[in-house]
Amino acid sequence: MTYEGVLTKMKTELTDSVQYYLLFEQDFINMNQVINKKLSINFLHYFCLNCKKEKKIFTNGVCYQCFSVLPEMGDWVMRPELSKAHLGIADRDLDYEQKAQLQPHIVYLANSSNVKVGVTRKSQIPTRWIDQGAHEAIEIVEVPNRYLAGITEVALKDHVSDKTNWRKMLTNDLKDLDLAEIKESLKPYIPQEVQEYYLPASKELELKFPVEQYPEKIKTLNLVKNPFYEGVLKGIKGQYLIFEDGVVFNVRKHEGFLVALGIG
Repeated sequence: MTYEGVLTKMKTELTDSVQYYLLFEQDFINMNQVINKKLSINFLHYFCLNCKKEKKIFTNGVCYQCFSVLPEMGDWVMRPELSKAHLGIADRDLDYEQKAQLQPHIVYLANSSNVKVGVTRKSQIPTRWIDQGAHEAIEIVEVPNRYLAGITEVALKDHVSDKTNWRKMLTNDLKDLDLAEIKESLKPYIPQEVQEYYLPASKELELKFPVEQYPEKIKTLNLVKNPFYEGVLKGIKGQYLIFEDGVVFNVRKHEGFLVALGIG
């Protein structure tokens, strides 16, 4: 069976094991049901998710021209401490930025290979943790805007990483760590204006991913360099498809790529 559509980040559902769905304009695929089956990926052409034109994708599924002007691509997205909507100051579109930034945000610890600190909108939990391939996570603070979350992350990343080691995550090279203990040890480093938002009673959440076989060595699939690939799907973790031959495919990195998927 063949499906054709534009890749976007897989949708997820937290059950006993995370459920993954690829959504196309006319179809959707429960990717968990493809595990242990042969999957082919054929890159046909680019498709900017914003302007809908066949233009080379720059990042996040959009072309460079769209990336340069879209409010959701502003610097404050990757660097929350640059948020200014709480001051009434626009970056690209104040109305959009107020809606995105002036809502509850969580600063958290996640363990996908190493412990990392991160920021997400409260509405994106546990999706954010799933996308990072974290097998456990815990909330540190809940704040009313993105700026406060950002300055907290900046303060804490002097003491714990803010990056995921994706290779260790995909080979399941895990460390048994006590996130609650680490969280408590970081409390003194939380900025003074954020101390009141500390969550003393938050509990660790454990996540299980649908992986039958983890690779010993990783080979990454880049559809620009290799527009066709075929292999047996053995698992899904984060936003990666994991194949029997050690090839891994980052779906999110290929947003805006129109592909034909063959299953069976």
